[in-house]
Amino acid sequence: MLDAVVSALAGVALGLSLAAPPGPMNAVIAEESVLRGWGSGFRAGLGAMSADACFFALALLGVVAVVRDAPALRGALFAVGGLLMLYFAYGAASDASEAFGADAATDPTAADGAGGGHEDSKGFRKAFALALTNPYQILWWLTAGVGLLDPGTFAIDALGGLTVSTGSPVIVVGFFGGIGLWITGFPAALVSVGRRVDAFAPAVAYLSALVLALAGLSFLSKAAGMVV
Repeated sequence: MLDAVVSALAGVALGLSLAAPPGPMNAVIAEESVLRGWGSGFRAGLGAMSADACFFALALLGVVAVVRDAPALRGALFAVGGLLMLYFAYGAASDASEAFGADAATDPTAADGAGGGHEDSKGFRKAFALALTNPYQILWWLTAGVGLLDPGTFAIDALGGLTVSTGSPVIVVGFFGGIGLWITGFPAALVSVGRRVDAFAPAVAYLSALVLALAGLSFLSKAAGMVV
């Protein structure tokens, strides 16, 4: 029983290792959270998490590994991902400009009512599309993801020799639980700060636009390098 708990916690750590680092996904989640409320940020996180569920299924089938041996495909992913990031960066900057003059934008809870419809689903689609075209996310599944899926066990000496079972349902549930913790807590923290600092929402939106723009240019540069 204790080994199962340790395996679940190892899965949570793996999930956080994928979801928590700064990057395009968290930039989208941050923008949605501070401008449209916790619900929109959470749904954007679900978009990224849904893409990971797709990668998980493809990894089980061995399809994700094809990207490793196909430089042209990697280059195409970098190019498409880079263009999408630049497009969403422009949208984030536009949203930030509007937020400066909109009283409602300083209250992230204003958009958290029932419905939410168009704006909420837009955040989900943005994060989902970016995640699916993010070669770094695919590379994660080719490295750390292999350890998650490969059946086996290893002992943690620091915990008295307790074992972690990789490739088991327990560690997979822990993995997606870790992502779920991040996409729940990260938007909540941003919204909490946004309630106290009026300029926080547009500042985060501008920062998100900058992160997306820099990532987009980096991706396009890598795509060009693969073509030359």
